[in-house]
Amino acid sequence: MTKTYVLVHGAWHGGWCWRDVAANLRKMGCHVTTPTQTGVGERAHLLCKDITPDTFVTDIVNHIVTEELSDVILVGHSLGGISITGAADRIPDHISHLVYLDGAIVESGQSVFSTMPPDIVAARRKLVAEEGQGIFMPTPPPTAFGIPKGHSLTDWVRRRITPHPASTYESGLK
Repeated sequence: MTKTYVLVHGAWHGGWCWRDVAANLRKMGCHVTTPTQTGVGERAHLLCKDITPDTFVTDIVNHIVTEELSDVILVGHSLGGISITGAADRIPDHISHLVYLDGAIVESGQSVFSTMPPDIVAARRKLVAEEGQGIFMPTPPPTAFGIPKGHSLTDWVRRRITPHPASTYESGLK
């Protein structure tokens, strides 16, 4: 039986970040999709203050339902952990496994910021206010994601990362 993976990206990224992982899984005969959540990646034109964790959850739920996927191994990286938690809660019959890859985990009603050290939260809020028009977290350099300067992927990642909707960190998961 073919395994089905839905790979969910973290902050500032899009489905593009799974390119190599998806290719390797496909070589192994797996069915793989890599949706991009609202306001980032190729959907950056939709960036606005109204994007919340619930928006991201709805993106993933709609993707799974529309693509008629079942027995899904749902993988969430970093902030994508919140999306997979919410999606599994809404459509449990479609999901076989949840995989948190350095993924964020919050309780219902809890925000990402409520799980972070206060000094980091204050720094991010300041950045949003001063450089993100009160709406988004500006893009960090690729080194923030563990990609060393001069690495072959540095420019590729730099061209693709996009500002991230701040409200996905401020609002609680429903």
